[in-house]
Amino acid sequence: MTIIKNPILTGFNPDPSICRAGEDYYIAVSTFEWFPGVGVYHSKDLKNWRLVSRPLNRISQLDMKGNPDSGGVWAPALSYQDGQFWLIYTDVKVVDGQWKDSHNYLVTSDTIDGTWSDPIYLNSSGFDPSLFHDDDGKKYLVNMVWDHRPSNHSFYGIVLQEYSAEDEKLVGKPEIIFKGTNAKLTEAPHLYKIEGHYYLLTAEGGTKFEHQATLARSKNLRGPYEVHPENPLISTLNHPENPLQKAGHASIVKTHTEEWFLVHLTGRTLPKESNTNQEPRGYCPLGRETAIQRLEWKDDWPYVVGGNQPSLEIEGPAMAEVRWEPKALKDDFDSTRLSLNFQTLRVPLEDQVISLKDHPGHLRIYGRESLSSLFTQGFAARRWQDFNFQAETKVKFEPNNFQQSAGIVNYYNTKNWTALQVTWDEHLGRILDITTCDNFQFEQPLSKKLSIPAHVEYIYLQVNVETSTYSYSYSFDGETWNRIPLTFKSYKLSDDYVEGGGFFTGAFVGMQCQDTSGQNLHADFDYFIYKPRVNNHE
Repeated sequence: MTIIKNPILTGFNPDPSICRAGEDYYIAVSTFEWFPGVGVYHSKDLKNWRLVSRPLNRISQLDMKGNPDSGGVWAPALSYQDGQFWLIYTDVKVVDGQWKDSHNYLVTSDTIDGTWSDPIYLNSSGFDPSLFHDDDGKKYLVNMVWDHRPSNHSFYGIVLQEYSAEDEKLVGKPEIIFKGTNAKLTEAPHLYKIEGHYYLLTAEGGTKFEHQATLARSKNLRGPYEVHPENPLISTLNHPENPLQKAGHASIVKTHTEEWFLVHLTGRTLPKESNTNQEPRGYCPLGRETAIQRLEWKDDWPYVVGGNQPSLEIEGPAMAEVRWEPKALKDDFDSTRLSLNFQTLRVPLEDQVISLKDHPGHLRIYGRESLSSLFTQGFAARRWQDFNFQAETKVKFEPNNFQQSAGIVNYYNTKNWTALQVTWDEHLGRILDITTCDNFQFEQPLSKKLSIPAHVEYIYLQVNVETSTYSYSYSFDGETWNRIPLTFKSYKLSDDYVEGGGFFTGAFVGMQCQDTSGQNLHADFDYFIYKPRVNNHE
């Protein structure tokens, strides 16, 4: 018997949409403002997963320049039908105020890691769209409808409309088929047809600790839908002690071995001693992750095995375990393409702002806008996937004014980050300095700037994350390391800390070069290491 440990996709991997193609399984997750858009993971046993595709990798598919923090790609829905993959996604342009300006699109591909089509525009009535393939060959789009009227509840209901694959557009009249349960905030619809019933799986309760997945069914596609007798299907709302919090936003798969599983969003909090009074359940700097639960059927309703809360370990399916090659800890930038683990913000940067060709064996980043920009940052980063890890890089950078800087950054969004950077000072020349942005309050907390000797060509930069805190170190020779005596709190790089709330990503670490003078001075990064450390909290 195989045991699967949760979460199966660690670090910022929210809103999982699972599908099966033969004996292969795929999960698509949200990427929000990070580019390329959508992450797709592959497994043959539901236990071992690897990142294999980022389908939205061209500006013709996804242009998020100017999108707000936590805008962009919400809740992709992946399906396999008619010999091809179908991917539905939302590009959210406005997140604050009364409106959620969101546009829904469809792309297709014959292979999961191939070239995906240019998008077909669908609608803009709300977010979280999903495509349902009925057994008569017809296809239908479902999405939540946003109501901007101040006197109304914003989540108006779930709308259904037929999609014509031949005409590549929605046809017929949109109909509201479900208004949700008393949990409200009804979103993330997925339709399934099982043994003559249409099952409508939705997320409700919001995206924080009240999150949940609820289920309804009908004999008729258009309803009326009766709700599950023991909703929610999964939630940790009433289980503050569960290590897998925020359970909700789910999707279902039937395996080729005739077993049923549910994948769902979850979040792991920092240990209690690191909390402040702002959030009683804790903080999740790793963002919202993906977990899996086994389902069982009773009276034509699915139930989570063990009760309607997530388990840290479950019994895997009756299939052979297939493990993938372990991930390399060090990226020497010897490839012609950036690793799938790295993403940039909002727009593609390769061959324009970042290059693996201009200085072979290095990632060259041309300085662009600041870390507060919603447009073009010279920044390549990867998700925090562990509570304890070390990240390291080696950079060559020759600034000539204080508006130029390059280094290692730990980032949540444009208003929450810290950076250890090589920059320039009028009196000292090249220096190392730390800049912090805490809910848009800026500081440079080093009391004494760190002067870089003139003979030093490359500077080594490192961050050590130790569950609740992290700190920076540097070296001028790669052997002798100097820890900077400043400690930063991990919880400040989490959804739960962000001022105003309503944010949905996770902490990232990466390499950045900025030049607000407009000279576009470049920095050359020789390598990047991400090395997890085992800890009993993980």
